[in-house]
Amino acid sequence: MDSGKQITFPLLMSVGAAVIGSLQFGYNTGVINAPQKIIESFINETWFERYQEPITKSSLTAIWSISVSIFSVGGIIGSFSVGLFVNSLGRKNSMLMANILAFISAAFMGFSKMASSWEMLIIGRFVIGLYSGLSTGFVPMYVGEVSPTALRGALGTLHQLGIVLGILIAQVFGMEAIMGNDSFWPLLLGFTFIPAVVQCILLPLCPESPRFLLINRNEENKAKNVLKKLRGTTDVSADMQEMKEESRQMMREKKVNIKELFMSPHYRQPLLVAVILQLSQQLSGINAIFYYSTQIFEKAGVAQPVYATIGAGVVNTAFTVVSLFVVERAGRRSLHLLGLMGMAGSAILMTIALALLEEYKWMSYLSIVAIFAFVAFFEIGPGPIPWFIVAELFSQGPRPAAMAIAGLSNWTANFIVGMSFQYVQEYCGPYVFVIFTVLLLFFFVFTYFKVPETKGRTFDEITAGFRQTAAGAEKHSPEELNSLGADSQL
Repeated sequence: MDSGKQITFPLLMSVGAAVIGSLQFGYNTGVINAPQKIIESFINETWFERYQEPITKSSLTAIWSISVSIFSVGGIIGSFSVGLFVNSLGRKNSMLMANILAFISAAFMGFSKMASSWEMLIIGRFVIGLYSGLSTGFVPMYVGEVSPTALRGALGTLHQLGIVLGILIAQVFGMEAIMGNDSFWPLLLGFTFIPAVVQCILLPLCPESPRFLLINRNEENKAKNVLKKLRGTTDVSADMQEMKEESRQMMREKKVNIKELFMSPHYRQPLLVAVILQLSQQLSGINAIFYYSTQIFEKAGVAQPVYATIGAGVVNTAFTVVSLFVVERAGRRSLHLLGLMGMAGSAILMTIALALLEEYKWMSYLSIVAIFAFVAFFEIGPGPIPWFIVAELFSQGPRPAAMAIAGLSNWTANFIVGMSFQYVQEYCGPYVFVIFTVLLLFFFVFTYFKVPETKGRTFDEITAGFRQTAAGAEKHSPEELNSLGADSQL
């Protein structure tokens, strides 16, 4: 069997241990949804104890919105700090150190009720946001660097699978019968310490990224031994060759900081693609569904909204698995296009269903179908692909800085949606998803014309394609530009 396609135990173990970070991110995205009313009544009680008067509606909405969206503020800061750690500590140790934040946040959130302090809840959400922001940089980078080229897309999708599994676990645990009740909600939020413990046990058993060892540390023998372990073969010359080639390119292009990334015409095109792909994930409207799905189902007149929300979580997970199996066959670009178009169609369907709900009660079923379809199409393309394609668009020199900028744009968009959706929804009513439809169509057009196919190509071939484009099409023959990939529209 070709070693490029072989899945070995050390490879699975390394990817699995890393993806626990993605699980944490997903869990903390979804966990705040179900217990909303219970936490709001806790805020109300605490307020009453302190000031001897009930909280006003606007103050409660503000505190709740901050509790939801402060997570993204932590994420913004965390994702922007990725480059500070990965180049000095290495990929593996960075992931290990980040768990300190998971333990701190678990303590703050877990004891917030006992201390009668919603401020502790907000601080805990901020700290776990920091952790999640770092993870969204560390995990795809590490997974991309330990995976063989032929499996990079499939294994890259596991980051997203970790996220959606985390969301699903949070939705199930958030049920009133389990932990989404008055007594156990602090446990529900403090649960993050368990995956952190597991990751602290597993990560020390995993190797450091061979790319980091060879290119950043110049430890050729170590890198070779790690590769042999990961690939399950003694002949790793092809991998070593590819990394040395990338290393040579790096000698020519030195480590790139964020400012240089913006200034250099070489990186403009891949940077624009990276940022717009991240925005296409967050501004698609998916987080509006995750943060407020229970509320949307209630408005749509669904009898048991919490079960419908869990249903959406199951669809979410199932289609991420589908994406995992097809991404290396169908390619990144075509799946992203399919996902965006499907989501736009589902958003139109959802708008019709919500608008006609008053007249036709059966429209509530259509709204459930539309939400499930929306989530399914998201997981086919815009969910998993933006995370790992950024790592593919840049070589080792600019990769950490590029991941930081991509993460920053992702989290900023996440924050904007989390903070503003409730207000926009009140203003637009059932037509709120029209905004997302327009955005989805814009992202579709952009992807069609600007995003190259990266399937089955080495990091070096991908960056070479962008370098050609940056140098200007007039200097190259059309054949040369087409070598970027038959269906690339660069």
